[in-house]
Amino acid sequence: METSFITDRLTLVPLTADDNVFIEELVNTKGWLAFIGDRNVHSEEDALLYIEKIKNNTKVTYWVVKTKDNNESIGVITLIKREYLEHHDIGFAFLPAYNGKGYAYEAAKEVLNNIINGSNHTHILATTIPSNINSIKLLQRLGLQFEKEIEVEKEILHVFAASTDNLRITDIINNFFDVFTNKDKRQPNFELLTQICIPEVMFIHKTETEHKVYRLESFIEPRKKILSDGTLTSFEEHEIFGENKIINNIAHRYAQYAKSGVFEGKAFSQKGNKFLQFVKTNDSWKISSVIWEDEIN
Repeated sequence: METSFITDRLTLVPLTADDNVFIEELVNTKGWLAFIGDRNVHSEEDALLYIEKIKNNTKVTYWVVKTKDNNESIGVITLIKREYLEHHDIGFAFLPAYNGKGYAYEAAKEVLNNIINGSNHTHILATTIPSNINSIKLLQRLGLQFEKEIEVEKEILHVFAASTDNLRITDIINNFFDVFTNKDKRQPNFELLTQICIPEVMFIHKTETEHKVYRLESFIEPRKKILSDGTLTSFEEHEIFGENKIINNIAHRYAQYAKSGVFEGKAFSQKGNKFLQFVKTNDSWKISSVIWEDEIN
């Protein structure tokens, strides 16, 4: 999988011998030594040998992550088929100065998108030691969940896993919530709904006393109006918990969500619950129904 990728802020390119200075620095950072281990790379020459070993292993792929603005190498994303795991696992490591800026998520998400949209992988795994809290949070944000604990060379590892179908559905969910955002001068992308939903999709809004049923057009039109005419500004909605149930070509997701914004000049925030149904057609998952209920503040 010697492919390059481009995201909003980053480029991901296959590892080469020219990266030896960067690799020497990365594998000797505090985080790498603590959470991945000492690779005994203490010179540029050691780094060249380390890179050569990686390049000669057909079960290992390394991408070097670079910033688009100055082409500076800041981290790596890896995809490795390990002998003790049934499926490939994804990994990531970044220089300390670039932690906490969303780069690891942005880069790893791009690789995962390529895997779920263009390969024959059925599952993706990841391993981390239990104390690596930041790594665990990132894996969960990417859609992987804790599966089991294993011991490898007298070290306890936690294995996180997701089927590619789970990742596809999680990606659709993220896109669904993102449709309505007009925060930070962003424009809502209602056209995306026609791509991620079947034409016959049904939306049901439940309140304490009644429920309203919408088809795609009747759901979009009032929301498009208030999000563009100044009625609802700085709006953002996102999932705070999600859980899938997939059986063959149908699926169900329970989602807890939070939303906030300024409605008619007054700031608000609210949480709620959604149930989304999916059907799989031509190897592509689509939303077939959405039912939601806002919590009463």
